[in-house]
Amino acid sequence: MKRLDGKVAIVTGGGGGIGSAVARRMVSEGARVVIADLFEDSALRAAEPLGEAALAVQFDAANPQSVSALVDRVVDHFGRLDVLHNNAAMTDPAKSAQDTTAPDIPIGIWREILDVNLTGYLLGCKYAIPRMIETGGGSIINTASNSGSAGDLARIAYGSSKAAIIGLTRYVATQHGRQNIRCNSIAPGVVLTEALEKTVPGLKEMIQRHILTPEFGTPDDIAALVAFLASDESRYITGENISISGGGLVHQPHYADLLAFMESGD
Repeated sequence: MKRLDGKVAIVTGGGGGIGSAVARRMVSEGARVVIADLFEDSALRAAEPLGEAALAVQFDAANPQSVSALVDRVVDHFGRLDVLHNNAAMTDPAKSAQDTTAPDIPIGIWREILDVNLTGYLLGCKYAIPRMIETGGGSIINTASNSGSAGDLARIAYGSSKAAIIGLTRYVATQHGRQNIRCNSIAPGVVLTEALEKTVPGLKEMIQRHILTPEFGTPDDIAALVAFLASDESRYITGENISISGGGLVHQPHYADLLAFMESGD
């Protein structure tokens, strides 16, 4: 299926597991893709198997000049811009470990996470939208998270940034819909990656008790949703936040305990 023939896309955070899966999926459906990442070597590794359909670009999501230059590079290289997948996020383990609770998080860490996770998405929209309008419109897909819809015991900055992304998505959709700019967010739950496999012993199994599907989703599942939202098949969908999480937030809080009780036969 070549739903994205003729389209040019940016995938930020494109060197990571989800970003690289999105880039592969888009190229397989006919798009040309710029894989943008803070780490140039990661972007190059993701782009190399995709040949001339992909271009690796190093950029800093929190830097306005860097984001502006990225968009200019895309248009200079491929001639247009149709799709923006804002997917970059703060992933530095040392900084993420300090993203804790309101009393304890260092304000510098709070600001840095919001600069990348939230302001970076605004900057992507700021510089991409005028270029999309020049060629008749486009689709923006922002990576939010189920952490933007429910609280947790840590990562207050991460969760707050993801909640704000959902709001940003609705504002962009509302303000630019009549210019044929669609903007949606996706909210992944836990996704099966190498990092998940290496996490705290027992955590994967604990989380899996609360999803409704037999297995965790993978980066390819996320990529399938992004490709659909990038395509004209989703032309009547905008301003939405779509959870892709195996039903992790749709059930009663006692679901896992009650299910275990029923299955025990006690």
